[in-house]
Amino acid sequence: MADLQHDLHTTPEVGEVPRPFPPTADVPAAGGTAPPDPDAELLDRAHALLAVHPVVDGHNALPRALRRLPFHDLQLGESALGTDLPRLREGHVGALFWSLHPPTGLAATLEQIDLVRSVIRAHPEGLRPALGAGEIIDARNWGRVAVVLGPAPAAALDDSLGVLRVLHSLGLRVLTLADTSWASEAGLTRFGEEIVREMNRLGVLADLSGASDATIARTLTLSRAPVLCTRSAARALRPHPDNLPDELLAALGAAGGLCMVPLAAEQTGSVLGDVADHLDHVREIAGPGCVGLSGTHDSGAAHPQDLADVAGYPHLIAELLHRGWPESDIARLTWGNIQRVLRTADVTAQTAQQRREPSTATITSLDGGA
Repeated sequence: MADLQHDLHTTPEVGEVPRPFPPTADVPAAGGTAPPDPDAELLDRAHALLAVHPVVDGHNALPRALRRLPFHDLQLGESALGTDLPRLREGHVGALFWSLHPPTGLAATLEQIDLVRSVIRAHPEGLRPALGAGEIIDARNWGRVAVVLGPAPAAALDDSLGVLRVLHSLGLRVLTLADTSWASEAGLTRFGEEIVREMNRLGVLADLSGASDATIARTLTLSRAPVLCTRSAARALRPHPDNLPDELLAALGAAGGLCMVPLAAEQTGSVLGDVADHLDHVREIAGPGCVGLSGTHDSGAAHPQDLADVAGYPHLIAELLHRGWPESDIARLTWGNIQRVLRTADVTAQTAQQRREPSTATITSLDGGA
């Protein structure tokens, strides 16, 4: 395997830049040379920007896909997959949140974690596990793609705070609060609220994609750490149940959370411009500090044209540049916003651990065994 290590570098601040070139008339320039191609120039700018501010992909389902393959080599590339090391480099992906969905039981989740660890061990020159913002930056500086464990389904906890702590010790950093008796259409129960408090104490982020509106609203009020929606777009543009209405998008932005717009045709639309429309909308309603990206590759979902695999991100960024996004906002979209969320979660956990012992509550004691 080729060694991906390169010299250490720091990430400079990116300021606002002029809008991209308008369409150029088809008239030869002085000396008879062809006029510049604005699309090519935008794509070059996108590559240059992503080289400094790479993509943190909020929901990649590669572990699920690998369970169905008898053999894999991510360095050589796999035609059956949307994720491999050559395409991660081509797409300028700096970190992946590896989803542990859809397994719902503890044993299946542990098997997924074991698989992720084996994949990272098999590709040490391309992948590195990461537990927080600092380790993601370290992985980037050494030319590796950082791998963060999660989101995992809430059912994996088996209604146990002790299991939550064990999964955290194994590296889990994101948990989806949905499809349990304590996080349902009715919202969070008392035990569900205790789960959120313990997640804050540990530094496990709440993922609210797929959660009910009542659960989202209550978690936003309760959580001391920012929350994620790892695969949610704008319901105003496409009425998918995992997409968020404008009032929740605004509340998410006010709470410092992050809406990671998925590259999934069912949620955003069939072409690249549809995804950009959702990014525009989330940015307008929730603010530029509230928007991120979620590839949802290898999840079985259909993807918009030009975004079928992880190599497609530069084309999306070129479209945003064409629409007049300042480079500073794009840098936040791809890299800065999730770094802020992870750093805030770490600080929140450090503070909570000084004030609060590990919870000994049970679902029976709080919800009567509901």
